[in-house]
Amino acid sequence: MCKSERINVTRSSMPPYEEYIEAIRPLWDTHWITNMGRYHMELENQLKRYLGVPEISLMVNGHMSLEMAIQMMEFNREGGEVITTPYSFISTTHAIVRNGLKPVFCDIKYGDATIDEDRIEELITEKTVAILPVHVYGNVCNVEKIQGIADKYNLKVIYDAAHAFGVRYKNEGIGNWGDASVFSFHATKVFNTIEGGAVTFKEQKYYEKLYNLKNFGIHDEELVVDIGANAKMNEFCAIMGLCNLRHIDTAIQKRKKYYDLYTQELSKVKGIRLLDRNNEADNNYSYFPIVLEEDYICSRNQLYERLKEHNIFCRKYFFPLISESKCYRDLYGNSGLNNAKKISNNVLILPLYEDMETELINKVLKIISE
Repeated sequence: MCKSERINVTRSSMPPYEEYIEAIRPLWDTHWITNMGRYHMELENQLKRYLGVPEISLMVNGHMSLEMAIQMMEFNREGGEVITTPYSFISTTHAIVRNGLKPVFCDIKYGDATIDEDRIEELITEKTVAILPVHVYGNVCNVEKIQGIADKYNLKVIYDAAHAFGVRYKNEGIGNWGDASVFSFHATKVFNTIEGGAVTFKEQKYYEKLYNLKNFGIHDEELVVDIGANAKMNEFCAIMGLCNLRHIDTAIQKRKKYYDLYTQELSKVKGIRLLDRNNEADNNYSYFPIVLEEDYICSRNQLYERLKEHNIFCRKYFFPLISESKCYRDLYGNSGLNNAKKISNNVLILPLYEDMETELINKVLKIISE
């Protein structure tokens, strides 16, 4: 490892160069590089099997996947409310607001940073139309209790599963829970298609709805049946996904090695708290978050700067809370979010990716322990 090398919190997984170049070669023969071509359809089928879901629709990115998943539910937008978490990437709330709905922020659990299912019911009003939880860092929400609440009040459940690619809960793909789940295949994720995303769902009727929404509502050459956008995945991205999917299990196992090393050593450091894990759910080792507690030797920001002095660029992920972001802080309320605020102010994501070097992890551990 070069001393001057910048170490980011993650690094994009990529197949061998020759493998990808060979895979895209047929595109120069067909000149079919978008509009749900052969490789788009092939990736949908392979992901359906890998994720263990009945239906899937590929999209240009994770954010548009979430916007389309909300839009396909056809909620009454007159004051409709969606209960969600303030502890997520801001895309989660943007997708709600851009659909003309109002986010209602629910606190998270201090243990695993997922939405506090025991606080959801008190936030439900006659305007509530859906619950939008996040499997944050791949930690699985309490899907049974959330579904019970949704059934009681006749609400839809849409999961932001951007961090949960390949995660199985009780031996079932996480994309089977709720009315829909949304995945991100961004370059920083465990599995990437350069840019990309997908919606998984059970009801087959949603496939045609999403097809129309992501393709301008075009049904055939002369018939436009819906008001849609352009959110299609192109063939170059689909082929990158097909290549990366061949290597995904190996990549996750490599991540596990480094994740376990972090866990073993940091569990010994006073003032460093690791988030709880659900023993009935798989771990895809997508992120390694730590929470600095009061008895750690310095603040989160001080540790962040110290690591940066050594060219190690961690992330305060997620900080600030969505509810405290400039575009939202005066609109939707920021009270009763004590756990979310505490974790947001003290969380740090450490570097974790499949081709790391043990030397780098030891360097990070030494800085933290000292």
